Amino acid sequence: METFRKMLILGAAGTTLAVTLLASTAGAPAQTPDLEQQILKSLLPADKATAPRPSVRSLTTTPADVSRTADRQFIESIKNRQTRSLTLDEREHIATIAKERPSVDIEVNFDYNSAKVGPTAVPSVTALGKALTSPELQGSTFVLAGHTDAKGSVPSNQDLSEKRADAIKRYLIDNFHIPASNLVTVGYGKTKLKSESDPFASANRRVQIVNMEEKSER
Repeated sequence: METFRKMLILGAAGTTLAVTLLASTAGAPAQTPDLEQQILKSLLPADKATAPRPSVRSLTTTPADVSRTADRQFIESIKNRQTRSLTLDEREHIATIAKERPSVDIEVNFDYNSAKVGPTAVPSVTALGKALTSPELQGSTFVLAGHTDAKGSVPSNQDLSEKRADAIKRYLIDNFHIPASNLVTVGYGKTKLKSESDPFASANRRVQIVNMEEKSER
């Protein structure tokens, strides 16, 4: 029986955790029981796992404060935007902000040249939906960033990455009732390979989920 391999790579601040799933072409795909919790842990801001401390706020405005305000305004401005409407500069701005936020990379098994969330993609996307609707994450804004490997042309890969990000967004809206305004989709095609040394590797075919919520001030 032919099998498909899915790898979920979780990480923040240089820490990575790999979980491998196996799914057959017949019947429902297998799902790791704690996959939802692993996604949740990766997307949760680190300071939420610590005990609250008395709030100490500065009376002066720092460059970091200005930057955070600008980031919040930018994120608000791209909510409810069509994926295809984002400019190259806007896509790069999202990528820059995402580097400082909790994120998780999920390798989703789409059929070749397809953006349909089929049976082999359901377990990881379902686990994602459950994690995003957990009390700890509910109400946050998330970026769904689509990526492809290096096969094919730049335009075709860009188009496919956008369609796949949109497909996952639609699945989360339809099945988990997450507000559309809480899910921002962006496509990067083959421009941001996860494994540059192996541009055709399956690890490059992924969807990155980023929790755009800032770390809370204690």
